[in-house]
Amino acid sequence: MKGQGCWEAAKVRSLCNSGCLSKVNQDDSGDEEPTSQGGRSELQGTLKILVSKLDDLSTCNDLIAKHGAALQRSLSELEGLKVPVEGGEKIKAVNERATLFRITSNAMINACRDFLELAETHSRRWQRALQYEREQRTHLEETIEQLAKQHNSLERAWREAPTLASAAPRAPAASKGRSERLHKEEASDEDEDTEFFDAMEDSPAFITVTSTDSTEHRRSQSNLSGAGGGQSTDWNQDDYMSPSCNDVSGKKLQPRRQRRTQVPDKPNYSLNLWSIMKNCIGKELSKIPMPVNFNEPLSMLQRLTEDLEYHELLDKAARCDSSLEQMCLVAAFSISSYSTTVHRTAKPFNPLLGETYELDGREEFGYRSLCEQVSHHPPAAAHHVISQRGWTLWQEITIASKFRGKYLSIMPLGAIHLQFHSSGNQYVWRKVTSTVHNIIVGKLWIDQSGDIEIVNHKTKETCQLKFSPYSYFSRDVPRKVTGVVADSGGQAHYVLSGTWDDKIESAKVVHSSRGGSGSEGKQKTVYQTLSPKLLWKKYPLPENAENMYYFSALALTLNEQEDGVGLTDSRLRPDQKLMEEGRWDEANSEKQRLEEKQRAVRRRREAEASDAVDEECDYDSGKEYEGYQPLWFHQRRDSVTGDTNFVYKGGYWEAKERQDWSMCPNIF
Repeated sequence: MKGQGCWEAAKVRSLCNSGCLSKVNQDDSGDEEPTSQGGRSELQGTLKILVSKLDDLSTCNDLIAKHGAALQRSLSELEGLKVPVEGGEKIKAVNERATLFRITSNAMINACRDFLELAETHSRRWQRALQYEREQRTHLEETIEQLAKQHNSLERAWREAPTLASAAPRAPAASKGRSERLHKEEASDEDEDTEFFDAMEDSPAFITVTSTDSTEHRRSQSNLSGAGGGQSTDWNQDDYMSPSCNDVSGKKLQPRRQRRTQVPDKPNYSLNLWSIMKNCIGKELSKIPMPVNFNEPLSMLQRLTEDLEYHELLDKAARCDSSLEQMCLVAAFSISSYSTTVHRTAKPFNPLLGETYELDGREEFGYRSLCEQVSHHPPAAAHHVISQRGWTLWQEITIASKFRGKYLSIMPLGAIHLQFHSSGNQYVWRKVTSTVHNIIVGKLWIDQSGDIEIVNHKTKETCQLKFSPYSYFSRDVPRKVTGVVADSGGQAHYVLSGTWDDKIESAKVVHSSRGGSGSEGKQKTVYQTLSPKLLWKKYPLPENAENMYYFSALALTLNEQEDGVGLTDSRLRPDQKLMEEGRWDEANSEKQRLEEKQRAVRRRREAEASDAVDEECDYDSGKEYEGYQPLWFHQRRDSVTGDTNFVYKGGYWEAKERQDWSMCPNIF
């Protein structure tokens, strides 16, 4: 029995070392493999516990065998003694039951041994069967996806037939193009004569076809949906853009100094969740310090400033005579602000109350930007930008978030205002919802979804943009954006298409008509357009960006030290700077100190407010306690939207010229 128990323990150890249990566990968990070091360590720990428990069973087996043999010897001795007949029969019955118990125990142990031998023998066969089923499932999913694409192509080709029937001289070529396109659908290469947009589900559905007039320019190897890898006509072409928009005089200024092009590589620190949880024991929820491991070395104010990376779109829009062409460029600018988020899964630092950030790019880019954290609960930031090239932008953004189990929804609240000096056109729009997926398990990734309505409040022209949410079974390209620019009467003039992480194109509408009902039962509008023009193209990331938090060229310079900035500037925040330098332990300690200092200031301010209320009750002076007031922004009601928000009240740049920061609070 003892030798058999040891054999059983050795058998399980051999099975564990061969990886059989690991593979079975991997198959039970689905497609996700425990590739992380933490998952492997947990698996190894589980296997060690199983082996330990098997050793305990083996020890118990030895004890059963030892005491069972002793019991049988004692019963045999009792049976040999001279006892009454009735007592001898009872002793004999007990001896028989003990023998049956021993036989049953041996049978159970032999069955366990046979099970282990069978599992080891068939383990590889099971693995091959499971792998085959996985491959078949993957192949089936690919086949279904391909069938869906072909079905979509056939449906669009059928809808195309009535439109192109009127162009008799071009009909054979169009038919040939449709046949070729069905074979090239996987590569998303459309026929160069005819292009389509997929219908917008939550907006008026439409189909777009490119004009086939021989006098118009034809596009080569371009995909209006944004999926194609071909080159579109550059936005500086003046086929249908006014000459003023294409005037590039003074477009670039020489930088006054060389900006940095890299930051220290991100350290490869593993995140110990227990080290976080043990710091939470016995503390209030608001006092739980979140480590910098979740952050990137930029503040939320600097992330707002990153919206200006493609400011040249606004410079170009300011020179446009046509408000509709201007609207296209404003729409491209609103989309471009999301291009930096595709790989940026780390959260920015929450600004301290009163924290500011300036970007004085007047000599380099022609604009000056200032942000200030105007509220802490709820967190709100105000932003103001004025450009020498004819535009002013301001916004107040409050972040609301909802945790929904597997993902986190981030909803920016507040409107963005843009005004062009020469024309007086004022555009207003709001941001879409950002979703961070795989919060609990898996690799983090970000998606943008929702609708944006851009309104020119002077001319009443609008642009409806739709950010399509990612879906594994969708036929659309990932991160797709579509939109229509219309005049005050609702007549479409431009169609926009592309992806928010790559490029946006515009196509001028020359004719529109109501088409038949689509597969969803909605009536679709057919837009006949000119060849699309490239409005915006994302800049490539710097070299080694994956080790530098996936920062863009502008983001790399945002935390670079500047002379003469305000004492509350984010560049001077110590925990953020320590994190950028790779000193994360010191950064965590400094972050905790700053947060505690901010709580102390808030408690003192609340006490002052309470005292003020008491004094008002005692003396009935009628003077209310004012509370915290931002230094550079004040609340005003917007004459266009009617909303009350924080706007720049002036004084910052004058204080910088004087280098007088005596009014700044000591927040660091």
